[in-house]
Amino acid sequence: MRRAVTLTVVIGALTAPTAGAAPIRGQTLMPGVVYSKQVEFTPHGAVVLNVVSTPRPTGLYSIKALLSNGAVPGRERLTDMESGLSAAATVVGVNGDFFDTRWGTPSSVLVRGGVLGTGTKGGRSAIGFDDGAGIHVDRLSFDGSWKGTGQFRPLGLNDPPGRSNVTLYTSAWGAATPAENGTVEAIINPFPAARPNVTLTAPVTQIVQGGNQPIPPNGAVLVARAGQVDILNSEVHAGSQVAIRLILTPRWNDVREAVGGGPVLVRNGRPIFRANESFTTSQLFARTARSAVGQTSDGRVLFVTADSGRPGYSSGLTSFELALAMMRFGAVNACGLGTGASASLAFDGKLLSRPSSRAGEAGVADALMVAYEGVYAPAPAPTVAVGKTEPLAYKVVRRSSVTATLTGPAGTTTLDAGIKQPGTYSFDWTATAAGKWTFSVDAVDDLGRSSSTDRTFTVGASSRRG
Repeated sequence: MRRAVTLTVVIGALTAPTAGAAPIRGQTLMPGVVYSKQVEFTPHGAVVLNVVSTPRPTGLYSIKALLSNGAVPGRERLTDMESGLSAAATVVGVNGDFFDTRWGTPSSVLVRGGVLGTGTKGGRSAIGFDDGAGIHVDRLSFDGSWKGTGQFRPLGLNDPPGRSNVTLYTSAWGAATPAENGTVEAIINPFPAARPNVTLTAPVTQIVQGGNQPIPPNGAVLVARAGQVDILNSEVHAGSQVAIRLILTPRWNDVREAVGGGPVLVRNGRPIFRANESFTTSQLFARTARSAVGQTSDGRVLFVTADSGRPGYSSGLTSFELALAMMRFGAVNACGLGTGASASLAFDGKLLSRPSSRAGEAGVADALMVAYEGVYAPAPAPTVAVGKTEPLAYKVVRRSSVTATLTGPAGTTTLDAGIKQPGTYSFDWTATAAGKWTFSVDAVDDLGRSSSTDRTFTVGASSRRG
């Protein structure tokens, strides 16, 4: 028999999907973005779910795929990735794809701004968002090829050594190609943005060898190994042209941001029990920490992370249990993301989920973020005693006309007004009267976009005794 309990927010049954699920209710992180921590006791132990619901990412909101450390190889904590964006936006994010444990490279496709960062071997779903911020969950395949004076031949895109006999390394990989022996490199400069499903032609400026070759900021390097070395030497020369094709199936021509993941969890409102993707039984049916992304019928984006790894705290979920939870939260389409220690959810550089490892937050290869460019105000303390000083603050990320006010029992006071450069503005305010107070900030940025935020708190009686 199942018992549901409430820990400051609404709790629901994991396996009880509902039609027309109610909006997520909980703590407002930033305008329109709500966070809910939900707990349920099940026959397998307690389950803790961290749920974020955001507006459809258009206008002041946008969806972004991010690489750890700004490069394909390597890992970085989700909170550090968010902190690096703080000056440009206020962000909430979830971990992205599975990854190669040696190189830290995403296991599947990565698209940023419509440009491919990595390909995929296929067999697993990926998550993409198009120009209208609609979600796509598809099992992609990637077919890369190159051509000098001969025929088109296969290549990989920003793969670790050993995956392909020929690899194209763009600036998304980093500053230089991997250090290798027995390779030949064609330096291509300039090279067009690596957009899928078109033929990209570019000039070869130099033929070198030995690996660890600098990648031009606006160029690329074509690396040949093993039996392809002689072919590249005979068909590609300095001053000649190469042609590159990076084909995705489905074509995803309108997808702007994407990360790999899988399996598909919800499709057209129905949970998927067996997606027949390239995952092992243990990967699907183990109860562990898991993350997912989904979209509701009205376009809201859901980021969900199930905690695990701490006995007595949260037992985690199987893949299908996560599918049922995503449907219960209102997802019409949803897909799984990385699992285990990498499963994480964070806002403004602070974890919302609980790390499954006692070592703390683990690094990830990539992430999905919803970025907000309007005015943001951190939440003040829920209750402030009369006579105590409470810091109030707001942040703008573009040059903006701002008005900040404080409304309480005695009326409204203007704390700040005028044209503000990007940055954070703070005030030390001393509570003067008991009652309900609201800190409000209205802004219009240099693109003419209006935004506002309200933070309500209570001033209680002074704790001093006479």
